[in-house]
Amino acid sequence: MLAKRIIPCLDIDDNRVKKGVNFLNLKDVGDPAEIAAEYERQGADELVFLDITATNEKRGTMIDVVQRVSSQVFMPLTVGGGISNLAQMQALLKAGADKISLNSAAIAHPELIQQAAEKFGRQCVVVAIDVKKDPDSGEKMVYSRGGKERTSLKAVDWAKKAVALGAGELLITSMDQDGTKKGFDIALYQKISALVNVPIIASGGAGSIEDFKQIFRQTDVAAALAASVFHYGQLTIPEVKRQLTAAGVAIRS
Repeated sequence: MLAKRIIPCLDIDDNRVKKGVNFLNLKDVGDPAEIAAEYERQGADELVFLDITATNEKRGTMIDVVQRVSSQVFMPLTVGGGISNLAQMQALLKAGADKISLNSAAIAHPELIQQAAEKFGRQCVVVAIDVKKDPDSGEKMVYSRGGKERTSLKAVDWAKKAVALGAGELLITSMDQDGTKKGFDIALYQKISALVNVPIIASGGAGSIEDFKQIFRQTDVAAALAASVFHYGQLTIPEVKRQLTAAGVAIRS
């Protein structure tokens, strides 16, 4: 069994780390480079860096912030937000990113996934999927543009298509659970992990050690991503890893 990963997420808006609830009411958390350095010290396995307003502001991900963050850390860095072409991906990889996260652009132009996989390798291509439950049908639907625009895509269908096109990893966020600290959407990850053969990062809802235990015990996800509980010091990465190890979950040291 592959060791599970613990991944903090930096949501960036106007050069600052922000965090909200259900993708709304963002609050300032701090400087991205300083926070990244602290997570490096704590032993995070990877770092996900998302420029959360780039798509809606119709601009590319901020190269200078990526360079600053990458200069502070040596762990793998996944970067996303407003990325819509191969030239932007190449620039971000050159700036220090290890993997590129595609979301809205991949929905609008699915061929971009295949093009990126062919040029940079599947291992560099992460497709991020923001998911919200339809109140009438109960179906988990895909949202784009930072969670602001509902698409006609079902989460399970889009996950399968993204992998078929060349995604080497999926970052799946439950918008319903995001920032609530009420636990991960276990059923969502059970369903999708049974349908695809690439690593899945679970995102949205981490609030306690028990939540991390449940996501790893009850699903086949490769990693758990969290923001609020780490940003505000409710949990530390060493504490999470110690307790998961004690509970018999294989975790990267």
